[in-house]
Formats: sequence, C-alpha cells, structure tokens
Amino acid sequence: MTRILAVAVFTLLVGLPDMTFVGNPIRFAQKDGRLFLSQFGRPVFEYVTSDDKVRRPYFHGLHTPSGVRVTRVHPPVKGSELADHPTMHPGLWMAFGDISGADFWRNKGLVRHVKFLKTPTVENAVASFTVRNSYEADGKPICTEDCEIQVTFNSFRQCKGTLITWTSRFTPAGGSFYFGDQEEMGLGVRVATPFTVVKGGTIRDSEGRKNGKEIWGKQADWCEYTGVLNGKRVGIVLMPGVKNFRRSWFHARDYGLLLANPFGRNAFTKGEKSKIEVKAGWELRLRYGVFLYDSESDNAPNIGAVYREFTKQLNPRNK
Repeated sequence: MTRILAVAVFTLLVGLPDMTFVGNPIRFAQKDGRLFLSQFGRPVFEYVTSDDKVRRPYFHGLHTPSGVRVTRVHPPVKGSELADHPTMHPGLWMAFGDISGADFWRNKGLVRHVKFLKTPTVENAVASFTVRNSYEADGKPICTEDCEIQVTFNSFRQCKGTLITWTSRFTPAGGSFYFGDQEEMGLGVRVATPFTVVKGGTIRDSEGRKNGKEIWGKQADWCEYTGVLNGKRVGIVLMPGVKNFRRSWFHARDYGLLLANPFGRNAFTKGEKSKIEVKAGWELRLRYGVFLYDSESDNAPNIGAVYREFTKQLNPRNK
C-alpha cells in the first residue's frame, strides 16, 4: 500500500481555454510540444512540454482574466525586459536544485515529459490535464512525477480571478531518493518586468511584510507580487496548502522572482539541514495555490480572505 510521505499543492490563478463543447469559451489547443489555453479567444497560458534550452516543462505567457500578461516574456527581450536567468526563470515552473544530488533548477538534470495521463479536457467550466514527468541525471531516472493541473475561474467571492491547482506526486524510480536543502526548491514565478519592485511593483506576504528585504527567507501563509499594468491592479499570489509537510519559506527578489520553498530550512535560516527522503513504496505529494487576478481600481483585494477561502476549498471538511 502506498505510503504518503507529505503533502503540498500548487494552485494558480489564470484564464482558461475551451475545447470540449460547441460554444464553450474555454479552449485547449496543442502544437509542437506546446499546450495553449484560451478563454473567449484571449490567451491564458502556454504549457511547454519540451524545450531545447529549458530542460524541464514550464508555463509561460500567463494572463489575467481581462488579458493582461503578468509573467515575463520568454525568452526575454533585451531592452524591454530584464533579461537575467533566461532559461532558469521561463514563466511559472516547478524545479529543484537538489534531488539526490542532481540539479534540475539550473538545467543540468533533465525533466523529461513522458506522456499525458489525462488529455486536456474542459468540463463544467473547469480545464484540466495530467502529465507524467521523469527526473533524470546522467541518463538514469531518479524519480517520477505525476502532475495534475486544474484551472477554474472566478473561484473566490472576495476577488475575481483564475485558480490553477497544481498537484504533483513524486515516487522513486528505484529504491529511494531525496529532496535536498537549497534556496532554489519548489514552485517559482518570474513576473512581467513592468510590475517588479525595481519598476514600482510590490511584494506582500501574509505577515504584513513588503518586498524582498523583509520577505526573503521568511515563512508565510501566502505571498504575492502585485502592481498596476495597463491601468489595472494585477497580482500573482502563491498559496502553500496547509497540509504541506512543512510551511514554505519565500525566495522573493525585487527583480521579479517569487518562489515558495518548503525544503530550504538551512538555506534560509542556517538551521538543521533538511533532507526529505522518499523510500520505495512511498509518495511525496506537493500542493500549492497561485491566485492570478486583476481589478479596475488600484485597491488591493483582501488576499487573506482569498487564502482562507482557498484553504476551505482544499479541505472542505475542516470548518
């Protein structure tokens, strides 16, 4: 019987595509290793399964429900975008700097898309798909990831937006493997240059802290990047699930990087080095929420209320 080692989920706010029903405004389309999601003809995101330079699957071109792009152009265009880390920060991604000594953050190891376990589908206004990825180093598999993506719209009463729920299940390819301790471990996003802190945007967390100097290396229930683009208040909120094996620290940088990381205990606090082992027959589940929103006014929504509602949605029995 499979033993569950830990829990975490990645959820995200972004717009949806249609594909299944005639007249459905939510659409999927696939071409050349890319999966496109749109709503009412407006792009929501691209999911890339194979890239010569980025050796892991990733999302890019994330847009708010009204069509404002909130992730950096990929590849970045020098002169109009901050162009650092072009292959490590492609948009929205999950990556790890240390899995059994192999580096999948800096594109040294390979995260190979194996197949779709569930084909892209739209049902009851929810878009979803599931993929299987193989984490490989020196041509040998270390572990397998089954990654389920679910996208919904207008998911919260407090604020309109798109919610993507990202659930990853990791199992050993052999006897066992482990997650190490680095800053670069978890779910990350690189935001569009115009609303980075260095261009006038703001990073906020659940504890009332602001920007990289106060937030970097601190644990929080949620953390967001927010700013004004095209006259709209927009934001991306990372919300670790309450049933994760450990509360996440945030790797927050004023140039546009935001990462939720439950693994980097020593990297962030200089405390005991973390080593999360997954033995044969065990499973590590990761779950986080990311909320993508926009509004007509400059007023920031109540993200604390959004987070509480998100938590109830994930755990409906916990009143």
